[in-house]
Amino acid sequence: MALNKARGPVFIVGAPRSGTTLLQYMLRSHPDLSLPTGESHFVIPLYRNAAGFGDLSKFENVRRVFQAMELQSAEFLHTDLHGLKFDADTLALETVADGRQTMRDIISGLFEKNAAGEGKPRWGDKTPYYVLHIPKLLEWWPDAQVIHIIRDGRDVALSMFARRHDFRAYNTYHAARLWEQYVEAGHAFGQTVPAGQYLEVRYEDVISDQRAALQSICSFLGVSYSESLLHYKKSGEVGKTPLLQKPIQKGNLDKWRSDMTPWQIRVFESAAGPSLKKFGYPMTTKGVRLYLPLRALYRWHNSLATRWYCQFGPRKQPWISPNQP
Repeated sequence: MALNKARGPVFIVGAPRSGTTLLQYMLRSHPDLSLPTGESHFVIPLYRNAAGFGDLSKFENVRRVFQAMELQSAEFLHTDLHGLKFDADTLALETVADGRQTMRDIISGLFEKNAAGEGKPRWGDKTPYYVLHIPKLLEWWPDAQVIHIIRDGRDVALSMFARRHDFRAYNTYHAARLWEQYVEAGHAFGQTVPAGQYLEVRYEDVISDQRAALQSICSFLGVSYSESLLHYKKSGEVGKTPLLQKPIQKGNLDKWRSDMTPWQIRVFESAAGPSLKKFGYPMTTKGVRLYLPLRALYRWHNSLATRWYCQFGPRKQPWISPNQP
C-alpha cells in the first residue's frame, strides 16, 4: 500500500455518544499516533479569544494562555496528557524559548511535546463538538485530517439521556435536532475539501468489522495498519470510560428498537428523518413532522430544564456552547 505524506494533526469529531472515544483509544494504540485520552475543549475558545491575550512573544501572556487552558480543561491537562507533566510556568518558558508566538503554535507545541514524550511523531485530538468548527481547525492546521464518526441518532439519543445534564438533552425532539445539527455540519463541510482530508466512518461498521474499518482509516491517514489497534489499551479509570473496560459489544447496535418507546421513535424520526436516511439508517415511520405547537413545547421544555440545571445543578466545569460562531 502506498502511504501518503500527511503529517498534520488528526481530529476525531462527531455527535456526542457516537463512538468517538472508542475510536480515540483504538488510534492512540498505533505506534505513530499520539492522542490524549480525554477531550481538550479549549481550542475553539482560544481561537475566538486569541487577540485578547496580547503579544504572545511575552512570557506573561503565554502563561495566561496556559492558565486559560487549565481553567477550561484542568482534568484533561493533568490526567489525559501521558507524555508530559502540565505546568503553566514551565510550559510558558519553553514556549517562549521555542519562539512560538501565535495561539496556533502554542497549542501545537503542547500537543507536540506530549507526542514527543510518548515517542510518537504525530498528534491528534478527540473533541466531538469540534465537528461544528472544522473550518476553524483547518484554518489553523491546513494539513490536518478529520475523521467524522457517525452513529444511528436514535442510539445516540438513548446514550445522551444517560448523561442528559452533560449534553443538555432533556427530551427526544431536542436530542434528534442536536444529532442532526452535528452530523449535517460535518458532512456538509466534508463535501468541500479534498478526499484525503475528511473521512466519514459509521460506528456500526467499526463495531461489525473492526479490522476492515481500521484498515480503511489507516489508509486514509497514510500510516501502516497495525494489529495493535485491535488490542487497544483500555482506560485505567473505570468511572471515566466504563464501556471501554469491556470487549466491544455488538449488542450496542440498534438498542433503540427495544429501549425506545414507539412515541420516542416517532418523535425522533419526525425531527431527523432525512438525516437518518442520508446516512443509511432505516426508518420505521413515515417521518411526518410534528405539529408546530408540539415542536415548540419540546423546545420550551428543553430550554427550561437547561436553565434550571444551570442555576441549581452542580457545575463540574465551565459550560461551552458549541453553537457560538
